[in-house]
Amino acid sequence: MPVLAAAFALTALLYASVGFGGGSTYSALLALSGFDYRLLPILSLACNVAVVAGSSIRFARARIIPWRNAATLTAIAAPAAFLGGLTPIKEAAFMTVLGGSLVLTGATLLFPQTSTREGEPTGGARWMTLAAAPIGYLAGLVGIGGGIFLAPLLHLTRWNNARAVAATAALFILVNSLFGIAGQLVKSGPDRMGEAIALGLPLLLAVVIGGQIGSLLAVRYLPQTAIRWLTAALTIWVGARLLFGA
Repeated sequence: MPVLAAAFALTALLYASVGFGGGSTYSALLALSGFDYRLLPILSLACNVAVVAGSSIRFARARIIPWRNAATLTAIAAPAAFLGGLTPIKEAAFMTVLGGSLVLTGATLLFPQTSTREGEPTGGARWMTLAAAPIGYLAGLVGIGGGIFLAPLLHLTRWNNARAVAATAALFILVNSLFGIAGQLVKSGPDRMGEAIALGLPLLLAVVIGGQIGSLLAVRYLPQTAIRWLTAALTIWVGARLLFGA
């Protein structure tokens, strides 16, 4: 558990620095450690909430969140995240979907991070509204926030400037994680929440600490390009292991 907690803290620190929660990597670490797959999404989503809640508040106070467009994407995705959490899934299928989503996650981290300049009108809003629901459903199903999929698409469609994209991703992750947890609890019963928290309390504390450090320091001493590439390599490798059972 100490090694796993340290890995969770480092994950939270790195992801929080760019507005993400880290749910994809939490899920991977838990899956490889043999954690009960029925509890895995609940704990991963709870860790997401612990990390991005503070980031969302800071972005809101700084008036960085483009509320109208961000709220539209989140409102479309959140019910789908609830349905994803509510969907029954067997362990083999869960691991396959999780592995595939992790490989896709790693690939999205390799996308070029382009965006509009401050003051330029947003673009790509129509395309992003079509993508929001599938991203939300996948997020709720496998226990991630979905921001890791959303942000690269926002950059690719030049939806808004980089700070607004990061703020939107944080809000998206926060709301989707809450709705995903709700769906998981309706599916499995409220007792699952207590069980997941009891087993994963050290991990939750680790991500709170790591997330706070990451959001405050913004990883000034490590290039964010290096963070993306290292995280992409690890995530693709873990996803491939889950897919092929290695």
